[in-house]
Amino acid sequence: MPFLRHLLAMRGIGKVKRRSFLTTGVTMAGAAGMMGINPAVLKAADEKPKNIRISLAAYSVRQALTKTDYDLFKFLDWCAEMDLDGAELTSYYFKEGFDSAYLRKLRNHAFHNGVAISGTAIRNDFCKPAGPEKDREIEAVRKWIDYAADLWAPHVRIFAGNAPEEAKKEDAIRWTAEGVKAVLDHAEKRGVVLGLENHGGITALPEDHLAICELVGKHPYFGVNLDTGNYRRNPYEDLKVTAPWAVNVQVKIEVFKDGKKVLADLSKFRDVIVGAGYKGWVALEYEGQGDPFEECPMYLKKLKNLFVS
Repeated sequence: MPFLRHLLAMRGIGKVKRRSFLTTGVTMAGAAGMMGINPAVLKAADEKPKNIRISLAAYSVRQALTKTDYDLFKFLDWCAEMDLDGAELTSYYFKEGFDSAYLRKLRNHAFHNGVAISGTAIRNDFCKPAGPEKDREIEAVRKWIDYAADLWAPHVRIFAGNAPEEAKKEDAIRWTAEGVKAVLDHAEKRGVVLGLENHGGITALPEDHLAICELVGKHPYFGVNLDTGNYRRNPYEDLKVTAPWAVNVQVKIEVFKDGKKVLADLSKFRDVIVGAGYKGWVALEYEGQGDPFEECPMYLKKLKNLFVS
């Protein structure tokens, strides 16, 4: 009941508890410093996250969307049934040959269900030198920026791509940054934020991902789409490197350990995300082996408990 808590706070109810909490927080922070613990980590673990909303990526039910008559409209209905704030409409599952009328219909359907379209996610490859192939990738991303604007979707997840075998890493990083910069003016014009995902390839290591971001530079319409399941070296520590750049978060239920997928500690994701000062959408992107229609509600409840309740 966030609104009720806000109303009570406005009327002065609960101020004593808040003052007590703040005093306790100061004491705990001091003790943490004496013990050599980073106070930011303590803060992330103990404070209630603020301004984080939970969404579900359509990719989570990809088999139903590709092998049955299930579609994005039914997906939006399901998100509404689960009382979700948002739905991420992955581009792979849009109707073939769709037009603006289709996008408006999706947008209207979401609106009347009380579900925000938190964003969309596309495939692209900017890890190419200048030329016709790169130009086609740039044009495709610009089109999806337009589609997102028509959907009232504030965010588009983009990829960097894979470096050609003969390419030097520094060249691949530069090519990717150039691709992002080539579409940023259009993103700003349409009011859509681009999030570069750590999706393997040239972004497999957080230091390379960060190098791309730094070449692009700080921009109000650019950042990182932080996928919690993609770093393979030291997942929780590597996420901390790019988390301060996050403009969207996709949570997986697994991480890589010794080259194999194991169940993730969702509370560690929470500490990284909140500790970085992130505010915005946290979307579940389910890739587990179970039935997503049974598993997703369970994991969404866990995310709500961690980030909202």
